[in-house]
Amino acid sequence: MERRFIVRGLLVGAIGGVLAFVFARIFAEPQIQRAIDYESGRDAAQAMLDKAAGITPEAAGPDLFSRTIQANVGIGVGIIVFGAAMGGLYAVAYLLACGRTGNLRPRTLALLVALGGFLGFYLIPFVKYPANPPAIGHEETIRDRGGLYLLMVGFSIAFLLLAVWLGQRLKPRFGNWNATLLAGLACVVALGIVMFALPSLGHLSANVHEYGRHATETPLPLRDPQGQVVYPGFPADVLFSFRLYSVAAQAIMWTAIGLCFAPMAERLLARAAAEPRTVQAPATA
Repeated sequence: MERRFIVRGLLVGAIGGVLAFVFARIFAEPQIQRAIDYESGRDAAQAMLDKAAGITPEAAGPDLFSRTIQANVGIGVGIIVFGAAMGGLYAVAYLLACGRTGNLRPRTLALLVALGGFLGFYLIPFVKYPANPPAIGHEETIRDRGGLYLLMVGFSIAFLLLAVWLGQRLKPRFGNWNATLLAGLACVVALGIVMFALPSLGHLSANVHEYGRHATETPLPLRDPQGQVVYPGFPADVLFSFRLYSVAAQAIMWTAIGLCFAPMAERLLARAAAEPRTVQAPATA
């Protein structure tokens, strides 16, 4: 039965990935293009400043894939594969949660596990380290940024699991409603402490050494040696729209996973309960 659950999890994850890709292609991709246009214009302005200062600019390498391939095949394959992977993990989490979260209906449990996946894998880490379009983030900090984000994902999932465990332990004493509130409050406090302890991206040593101490890696206005602005900072509306559509795409994917998996799980559990159990007779001497 476990294999059936995982196969269906992969399937609904791929479906959620397709829906998320369609949304991202319509709404998020134009913001990515605007960010790329900004980056190209800023690089050209920086090249002019370097030329005026007698610095030979570095030649840009050729793009391995065209923007058409990146905007369609690249993003599409990436989101669908990611959705399938999340669907498989979701199915495993659902199997582990069955029988350990009280008398929840299979459909209700499916939606709650999907909500937990959305919170743990994306939304909570997003609060500390939000998604960024091209032109935001420096090459020297890629490894540090990736490590910090994965660390935040690990803390998010761990604290959510601990909150579920704590809620079950408090339930006999405080009741279901109060136990849920107390466990949720403990989870929020613990996550808040972790977010406060982890560094902001603008405070990474490479950024502080090169650009000064700032809260984020969002590019500031480019200035000439006299302090005059020769190119503006990154557009705030593009950054806001990209992050909003990123959250929406993930919400669509996880909602699709929960809604599609819920009836499948109910049917599988009902079928498993109805199957006759074969009892092996003891061997006679």
